[in-house]
Amino acid sequence: VLCGGSATDLPVQTPKLAEHFNVIDSFDTHAKVPEHFEAVNNAAMAGSHVAIISVGWDPGLFSLNRLIGQAVLPEGRDYTFWGKGVSQGHSDAIRRIKGVVDARQYTIPVGSALQSVRACENPDLTTRQKHTRECFVVAEEGADLVRIENEIVTMPNYFADYDTTVHFISMEEMKANHSGIPHGGFVIRSGKTGWNEEFNNVIEYSLKLDSNPAFTSSVIVAYARAVYRMAKEGMSGCKTVFDVTPAQLSAFSPEYLRAH
Repeated sequence: VLCGGSATDLPVQTPKLAEHFNVIDSFDTHAKVPEHFEAVNNAAMAGSHVAIISVGWDPGLFSLNRLIGQAVLPEGRDYTFWGKGVSQGHSDAIRRIKGVVDARQYTIPVGSALQSVRACENPDLTTRQKHTRECFVVAEEGADLVRIENEIVTMPNYFADYDTTVHFISMEEMKANHSGIPHGGFVIRSGKTGWNEEFNNVIEYSLKLDSNPAFTSSVIVAYARAVYRMAKEGMSGCKTVFDVTPAQLSAFSPEYLRAH
């Protein structure tokens, strides 16, 4: 069973279903993963089923790449950049403002910050230094555009900590140029090796997605294979991407993978 829903739906749905079925979900509130894991694990163990939570690309594939980077380069630093892509939550926040008909918000990595990280300079970066936010807004006719823009750029937890640009456009332009849901990002580990830490090293993993939902569903399908295989082996309880082997994800047999 795929448990699909919001950050408020899944903490209820997944434990209830895990007691009766093998399940997989895309819970993505990073700070609440431990408590979600505990609830799902208790339910899955009670029903002797397997559940894999927080499957997607962040958390998910990006989590794996951060883990590998830290394991291989223990003397180093992690950097995660998101975008350029549509943030659905931030777009929804703009649409809740009085006078806004529709909106899309793009998260964009700051090029100079990326360049510094790739050069092994290990910079200390603030939120504002890592990403900018660009908003495209369709407003009601006669709406106070100055007020709307001010409410956006000063919105706490969404835009106040970022350099934010607001563009007011027509609905025709919105449909023509901003109807998709692209996204992506970078996970970078910059670290030192050598007896005297004389060698610089960079591990970088990147995604560029035309459709965030379509890609995320492909990740979930791969992890559904793992749920099936774990259940056949008699396993039970809650798992994360850290507990799944690469072979369990593959559509090929272990024999094929070893041969090729």
